[in-house]
Amino acid sequence: MKKLLLASAATLLATAATAEDIKLGVLLGFTGPIESMAVNMGAGAEMAISEVNESGALLDGSTVTAVRGDSTCIDAAAATAAAERLITSDGVKGIVGAACSGVTGAVLQNVARPNGMVMISPSATSPALTTAEDDGLFFRTPPSDARQGEIMAEILMEQGVESVALTYTNNDYGKGLADSFQKAYEDMGGTVTITAAHEDDKADYSAEVGALASAGGDRLVVAGYADRGGSGIVRAALDTGAFDTFHFPDGMVSDGTIGSFGDEVDGSTGQLPGSDSPGAETFAEVVGDAFDPTSIFAGESYDAAALIMLAMQAAGSSDPQVYKDKVMDVANGPGEEIMPGELAKGLEILAEGGDIDYVGATAVEFIGGGESAGNFREVVVEGGQFQTVGYR
Repeated sequence: MKKLLLASAATLLATAATAEDIKLGVLLGFTGPIESMAVNMGAGAEMAISEVNESGALLDGSTVTAVRGDSTCIDAAAATAAAERLITSDGVKGIVGAACSGVTGAVLQNVARPNGMVMISPSATSPALTTAEDDGLFFRTPPSDARQGEIMAEILMEQGVESVALTYTNNDYGKGLADSFQKAYEDMGGTVTITAAHEDDKADYSAEVGALASAGGDRLVVAGYADRGGSGIVRAALDTGAFDTFHFPDGMVSDGTIGSFGDEVDGSTGQLPGSDSPGAETFAEVVGDAFDPTSIFAGESYDAAALIMLAMQAAGSSDPQVYKDKVMDVANGPGEEIMPGELAKGLEILAEGGDIDYVGATAVEFIGGGESAGNFREVVVEGGQFQTVGYR
């Protein structure tokens, strides 16, 4: 009995010696133009962290603590300062984020690369990030806007919308998406009557809407933000009668849009990253009524956090310089498929030296450079709500 007790004590000491309290940064736009989206994005990431903690299966019983940082979405200096605090003061071992393409690029180059820190963004979609120098540290769970532009063009042409006016928020996200859409739409035979940038947070958008109205078009495409200038453009267009239906890319498919306009924009269309995969259905079941599982980028945030922790397990280390090489391995086959709610199962398989194929909430599949192949959910506004009408 004495020998058994001594052996048990030795085992406990070994576990205690190797277990860590791992801090994971959640760097999202908790203020700024996507703050209404960030609520459920943060909840998604932190749900994955809670699930892993409850399992007790990560790295010999290590626990994970989420540390939030505010990327603001629009202020690169504030975003880089927040990322620096996460790394130098809080000691995070990975970052879920950043949110919004411009600040994500700034954080990647100015903070993540110099510090060797892994970033998995759940919402930075600019095509420019595809070719950014990243030292193998940057991944993203949503698809690039190069793909979204093509999807958007397909939807409009299939609906018989052959001419549009196009306005975009004047930043990396807006410009990249606008360029991608315009090329795809015109290649399909559509006409873009005007392409005009808009600035966020103006008190009056009548001049911008006046120019868009003069150019005309069957629909107004608003590649902006639901909590900022995109909303201002829509309000001015409705109030002046310039347009009564719109097409909304992902930055506008938000509770903020519905809260501001409701059935005023019935008949409008849009798309956002989303999947009808079994993982999406399972994610909804796992979330229950904790938050809206169909909210934009909520699933991508859950998946980003999950992938970081699974990669740590596969590498046997929380060191980002070590586990960065395992992110692609756990995200893609071959291996046993892992759905939302099955992170404990994934961790146990990896601990035993097995392989997994993380499907997650968004059917994650990484292609070259940590890019998500991606799927999109097509929506229409009916009765003042975004209704899903298909997937692509």
